[in-house]
Amino acid sequence: MARQVGGKLVPVQLQPPTWSISEQQLREAFNERTKLILVNTPHNPTGKVFTREELQLIADLCKQHNTYALLDEVYEHLVFEPHKHVSLRALPGMADRCIRLGSAGKTFSFTAWKVGWMTGPAALLAPIIKAHQFVVFTVASNLQHAVAYGLNQESSFYKGLGAELQRKRALLEPRITALGLKALPAQGTYFLVADVSSIMQPGEDDVALCKRLTVKAGVTLIPISAFYASGNRPHNLVRFCFCKTDDKLCAACDRLEAYLSQWRQQQGQPHNDTVAKS
Repeated sequence: MARQVGGKLVPVQLQPPTWSISEQQLREAFNERTKLILVNTPHNPTGKVFTREELQLIADLCKQHNTYALLDEVYEHLVFEPHKHVSLRALPGMADRCIRLGSAGKTFSFTAWKVGWMTGPAALLAPIIKAHQFVVFTVASNLQHAVAYGLNQESSFYKGLGAELQRKRALLEPRITALGLKALPAQGTYFLVADVSSIMQPGEDDVALCKRLTVKAGVTLIPISAFYASGNRPHNLVRFCFCKTDDKLCAACDRLEAYLSQWRQQQGQPHNDTVAKS
């Protein structure tokens, strides 16, 4: 949509394995023509939670170049201890520059409820609201009332999501590590990114591997390369999603273990007999 109205997109990549920001690359992305920056924290697909120091750098650049910020913070409650979510809008001088997005689908685990909200200064919201009324015509008013009730009366649910998802990651991570995959660090969300170089066949990229695991193992993962806007993207990383029941997570790991054990035997690789069970 930005390109359709003449905008130029300048991606700034997070650097694996820790998904750090290159300060030089970020500074070079800004100039006097920079109108808007999109910041997603906690981040999909990496699970990165931006630090206050990283956000302060972004805030300083926004103020220096008179730039607005669109904040995708739909995973704000899905943060692992001891980390904390900090909104760019909360930093000094940024409240009038930011539009903040929230999602009932993520906050209440109702992904089919396409109900979200924006918060920001009236001057920025007014033109967005005018455009929005010509885009959405089937507003589910009953769901909006339900979301409003949940936000006001059921905070204990979404404030406890971080701890529950941290427990599920702790269940999944040793299982995939035992399979020979390398889990990359994360501070939130319900995504786990893993390096799958050890189970890739010659000439295979992340997309082909995910297709193979879907067909052969019955487990579908998402190739990380699909999330990149530029051509310089990794092809050895995949995303696991662990917002599932413990039984489903264990069943998926069992399927991967069974398939990869067979595959390694066919490849002449030693069988791993030390796979952790949960």
